[in-house]
Amino acid sequence: MSLGEQLRARLRGAARGGPPRVSAAEILWSWAGGFVGVGAVAWIERFFLAGHDRVLLIASVGASAVLVFGAPRSPLSQPRNLIGGHVVSALVGVACWKLFQAHPVLAAALAVATATALMHALRVLHPPGGATALIAVIGSPQVHELGFLYAFVPAAAAPLVLLAVALVVNNVAPTRRYPEFWF
Repeated sequence: MSLGEQLRARLRGAARGGPPRVSAAEILWSWAGGFVGVGAVAWIERFFLAGHDRVLLIASVGASAVLVFGAPRSPLSQPRNLIGGHVVSALVGVACWKLFQAHPVLAAALAVATATALMHALRVLHPPGGATALIAVIGSPQVHELGFLYAFVPAAAAPLVLLAVALVVNNVAPTRRYPEFWF
């Protein structure tokens, strides 16, 4: 069987069976990591940032938790990508908002597209970064008032909390190892 035929056969098999199943233990560790990670971010926001015009728990943190705890070996989940992707995307999103806020549709499209391109160029691709860039554009006045501080709180701080939790949770189970690489 030629290489092309083997590939087509695998693709047909994958289409019938879908993605491989994950063990119950892997599901439990993913759940525990997501719970503790997002819970830690929410707790820090509630107890340390309440009453200050700061946010820490943004929607893209949830997507990052899925990657970091559900696919800890993925290149997209590694610390370089987790932190770098959010920070780069936040900077791009804020810049697009500041430059094009009179044209919010343009600002939103430019923010996500430019963040994606820049994450690729810098080798820090992290899909939730696209949401981080978009939040900088479509976020509340509270988010807009942060300006470039948004790149640090929440865009860097929240993923750093996830990273700290991931270093513990993803290394407790003998079948998991995190990170695969740092830089």
